[in-house]
This record gives sequence, structure tokens and C-alpha cells, in this order.
Amino acid sequence: MVEVDRADRQDRRRAGKSDPLDAVSAARAAQSGRAAGAPKGRDGAVEAIRALMVAQRTARSERTQTINQARALVVTGPDDLRIRFATHAPADLVAELASLRPRPGAVVGYATRIALRELGRRAQFLDRQLERLDEFIVPLVTARAPGLLALYGVGPDTAALLLITAGDHPGRLRSEAARAHLCATAPIPASSGKVTRHRLNPGGDRQANHALYRIVITRMSSHPPTRAYVARRTKEGLSKKEIIRCLKRYVAREVYPHLRGPAG
Repeated sequence: MVEVDRADRQDRRRAGKSDPLDAVSAARAAQSGRAAGAPKGRDGAVEAIRALMVAQRTARSERTQTINQARALVVTGPDDLRIRFATHAPADLVAELASLRPRPGAVVGYATRIALRELGRRAQFLDRQLERLDEFIVPLVTARAPGLLALYGVGPDTAALLLITAGDHPGRLRSEAARAHLCATAPIPASSGKVTRHRLNPGGDRQANHALYRIVITRMSSHPPTRAYVARRTKEGLSKKEIIRCLKRYVAREVYPHLRGPAG
């Protein structure tokens, strides 16, 4: 089996876009050898991690939405609620809202307290769900790529995102440069006619690119060698955005050996 990219945009404009036309284009790409990428594979630990991360991602999104809704109710609710809860940190807010015991009284105040209590209990339920998912995800990531977690700034979540992008096939990433292109961190030539410059590849996997960004931001805040690099490049005139681009490329090179698996 080979993995076929989407049809070229110029070909689509010339020949049109439909399922039969895309199938013919994919067949021609495979027959000619232009498409020779190995598929990710969905029969190993990485596929198991991907399935669990789907549930984790939605639970985390719902938790954030729940807390935002609770804060909005606090701000627009009665004065005593606003004074009591407006400055609480998320964890403290969830705990106190879940323990509310509304007593019948003013209709608006009573209903608001009930709503806040239910939102707090929902957030607690999602917290427990996230903990249960981590109990499955962390051992899988640790067993699949222990060296990846040992790198500075790489946690279970970022490691899982990088592994999911690579897939279960250990030989799919034929080179470090191919991995960088997959993460949209490899610079490609962009000529203006007079001067040839480079820009980042806008394609690639957004989740993997975001994982690299999280690693870079963590290192920029607390990793002495990275902080020294940032200071040096800043003196050379590079902007923060350009420095982050360079660091993402370095991180992509650093994590590559740990993504190929035992047989890589």
C-alpha cells in the first residue's frame, strides 16, 4: 500500500473535482511512482493513543467551555455571587461551585446557584474522565517512546501528538527532513525574482506543529541553553516569530530519532 496526497490544485482546476476524478488521479499517482509514501498503519500502540486522544481532546474542550460558562454566570449573576467567586482560580471555582447548596428564595438567585452547582459538578466529572484517560495514555506513550519523554519540555500530551503524526509504521519517516516537512517546519525556497528567500511550508500537520510550538515555548521560559540562544539571536536582529521558527526546526530534528520506534 502507498499513501497518496490530495490532487494538485492546478490539475483540479483543469480537470475538475469529483470522487471518480480523484480516484483516477490517485491511481495514476500510484502507478507512476509519484506517490510512494508508506501509510501510517492503524494496528499498533500509536493508533490506540490516537483513539484515546480523541476522547481526551473533546473532554478538555468541554471542561474549558463549562468553566467559561460558569464564569459568565458569576459575572452576570447576583452581587453576592460575583463578590464571592469572581477572583477564584479555575480549580477552586469548580470545587466551590460543586459544593453549593442552593436554598429557595429569589427566583433568579436560586436558579443561578443551581446552574452554577451543576456546571461545577460537570467540570468535576470531566476532570475525573481526563484522569482516567491519562491512566491509559501515559503508559502507552512511555512504552512506545521513552526517550521522547526524556527530552526537555516534552510531556505526555505533546509526545502523543508527535507520535500520532508519525503513525505506527516505523519506516514511514524516511528522513529527518521528511519529518520536518510533515510538521510544517522545513523552510522551502521562495524567490521574488531578484532575491531567493525561504519561507515555512504552510502544509503539514497542524497538531504536530502545535506540539513543537508548545515544546519551544516551554524551553524559552525555563531552559537555559534555549534562553541563551534566544538572547543571541535577538541581538542579531531576529524577531521572536523568526526565533520560534528556528527553534521548532531544531526540535523537529531532535525528536525525529525517537519517533521511528524500536525497528526505526
